[in-house]
Amino acid sequence: MFLLSHRLLFPDVENADDDGLLAVGGDLSPARLLLAYKNGIFPWFNEDSMILWWSPDPRMVLFPNNVKISKSMAQVIKSNKFSITWNTQFEDVVNACSSIERKGQEGTWITPEMKSAYSKLHQMGIAKSVEVWENEQLVGGLYGIDLGHVFCGESMFSKRSNASKFAFISLAQDLEKKEYKLIDCQVYTAHLESLGAEEIPRKQFIKILKE
Repeated sequence: MFLLSHRLLFPDVENADDDGLLAVGGDLSPARLLLAYKNGIFPWFNEDSMILWWSPDPRMVLFPNNVKISKSMAQVIKSNKFSITWNTQFEDVVNACSSIERKGQEGTWITPEMKSAYSKLHQMGIAKSVEVWENEQLVGGLYGIDLGHVFCGESMFSKRSNASKFAFISLAQDLEKKEYKLIDCQVYTAHLESLGAEEIPRKQFIKILKE
């Protein structure tokens, strides 16, 4: 296990353990976070633990043109029930992601320290959000890190059925138009798989990231 110091560096991702844990410690400065994402590494830890840095193998990703839209979801989109904005309510989206209740999960990994760090990245134009509205009320959304050719998804929330799906699908369609390579979804969930995401070898992910 690698213990990070004040020096701005990470070990090679091939040194991660079977669960994807690569290193501990360091800080959440904008420079370190950006270095991490550019090298296929992300932070994920509880409020009462040290900062943990991960690079799992395989990696869950979505190639934007592979996004799946079910018949029921297509009807939701066609109904104009939801409207969407981009990068206008970043802090509200992060706060909602941190406070939403999730099955089998106690507490949140989106700590005050994490919120502050990503807020700084947002001010730099690197961290971005997608907001979903229903009758002028924020009911869903997601946020992540935009590397220019890869969007690294961090978290999403939904206060109405299908709102987070609407955000994710809208993001995928927008990134496809912009010719982004992929959306990094980090680790497998059945929900992400249902939307078209798939697992690929970490080496393939890193190769795309470095292009």
